[in-house]
This record gives sequence, C-alpha cells and structure tokens, in this order.
Amino acid sequence: MENVTTVNEFLLLELTSTQELQPVLLMTLLIIYMIDLFGNGSKLVVVISEPRLYSPMYFFLGNLSCLDICYSSVTLPILMANLLSAHKAVSFLGCITQLHFFHFLGCTESILLAMMGFDRFVATCYPLRYTVIMNLKACILATVAWITSFFYALMHSVMTARLNFCHSLKLNHFFCDVKPLLELARGDIRLNQWLIFIVTGSLAMVPCFFTFLSYLYIISFLLFKNRTCCGLHKALSTCASHFMVVSLFYGTVGLTYIPPASATSVSQGRYVAVIHTTVTLLLNPLIYTLRNKEVKLALSRVFGRKLKLPNENHWQH
Repeated sequence: MENVTTVNEFLLLELTSTQELQPVLLMTLLIIYMIDLFGNGSKLVVVISEPRLYSPMYFFLGNLSCLDICYSSVTLPILMANLLSAHKAVSFLGCITQLHFFHFLGCTESILLAMMGFDRFVATCYPLRYTVIMNLKACILATVAWITSFFYALMHSVMTARLNFCHSLKLNHFFCDVKPLLELARGDIRLNQWLIFIVTGSLAMVPCFFTFLSYLYIISFLLFKNRTCCGLHKALSTCASHFMVVSLFYGTVGLTYIPPASATSVSQGRYVAVIHTTVTLLLNPLIYTLRNKEVKLALSRVFGRKLKLPNENHWQH
C-alpha cells in the first residue's frame, strides 16, 4: 500500500498562551523532572548495588524506577523545549517515535503495577512460600510485561503512521499521542478507534482489576485471619498509599483512552495528560521509596549518610 502521508512535522499545542506563566511552568516541569531523575535514579542504584535488596519485591521496584525515568524522558524534555521555542514542532518520525515509547512504557507500568500487587498478595498471605513462588516468576513476569507492551505500542505506531495527514498540521495536544493524531487523519479511522477502545482499554482495566483484587484479598486476609492490630495498621497504611498511586495512574489512563475519540474528549484529555505525566511521576518515588524502611536504610548505607526521612510502616515478608 502506498504511503500517502505528506506531512513532515506537527505543530504542538502550547501549555499556556499566557507568556508570564511560561517561565513558571518551565521551572515547575524542570523541578518535577529533576525529582523524578534523582528519586528513581537513587532507588535504581540502591536496588542494584545493595545485596540485601535482592528479592522479587525490589526487582519490581527497580523495574518501576527504570520505567519512570524513561517515561518522564519521553514527554517532559519536549514540553520544556517547546516552552523555550517559538516554533513548537516535532517531526513526523519523531512524533511516531514518541507515541510508540509513550504507549510502550505506559503499558509496561500498567502491567507491572498489577504484578507488584500480586507480589504483595503472596508476601502477605503466603509468607512461608513467598520465595519459592516469586523467585522464579519475577523475571518471567517482568519479561512478559516488557515484551507484551512493546508489541502493543508497535501496533499503535504502525497503524497511526499508515494514516493520511494531508491538511492540518496543528496537533491538539502537548505531545504526540494516538487520539490527537486521529483528529488530523483523513479517511477511515474506525479500526484505530476500536484498537484504542478495546486493546488499550483492556490493557488498562484488566491489570487495574487484578491490582485492586490483590489488595482486597490482602485486607480481607488481615481482617479475618491475621487479626493483629499492628499488622492490620501496617497493611492499611501501605495499601492506602499504593491505592493512591494505582488509582491515579489507572484513573488518568481510563479517562484518556476509554471514551470514544472526539474533539471534546481530546480537549479534556490534555488536562488529564498533564496530571498523568507529572503528578504520578512525583508520587512513585515518594510512595515506593521514602515510605519503605529497607530502601531508606539502604540509601543511607550506599550514599554514606543518614537520611532524615519520616518514619513510615512497611510490610515485612
């Protein structure tokens, strides 16, 4: 089939048209990006270099840290560059590449969060069998998540790249994503829309369901079988913080991709995307690192100083 795409670049939407706010937004995005790089980078170094953290739980946390660094690097540098540039454009190839990695990394994180929920379920409900169950499965599950997500993202990037973009070049979004690109496409886009609704919706909601199911089993187990106030308090404290991260991640994904593609949904999706690409990046290092006693102690050992961090509860294996 002949490729009828004739555009060389897309013009991206400004975060704000108010010139006075642009330096503030730039500094805010830069701070968020630095926190993400430092927080997740430190956690990744600690997980790799600290033998005491060689367990399935921290293997998943290391994967999550790597994901968050890459995920933020797909969108935030381009957003900051466009705030400094008068010509807010991205090449066609660059746009498709960004779309691919945005969905690749986002889908991997979605599946990984579900696997982390399963890991916590096994650690809490079957502590004596935890090592036997998870040691072999951790690498397999993570590999499946990365491979599945790569081909899922490849599906979207290939199906979007084959569309015809002959007229408007202005993308109604801050970065390249499937729904805004479909707004500019000519011809029949029903297959692309169904792929977003069915495949993307399934890959978001199915892991979401299993994640919440895992935590529901954990709470039920602690309430009815392990009736110690201390254990229940620790689990509920950790569950609440994890619920916040998981709900925000899956909630923003659901609001962005499950509604049918339209000008209204794309417009609303811009504001949801800002939350998805900034707030969740801030929460992950705080929730999964600063609230974890073992990671705090490991940070202290690796970087050679005592970290003055608030005392929080952590599930013991």
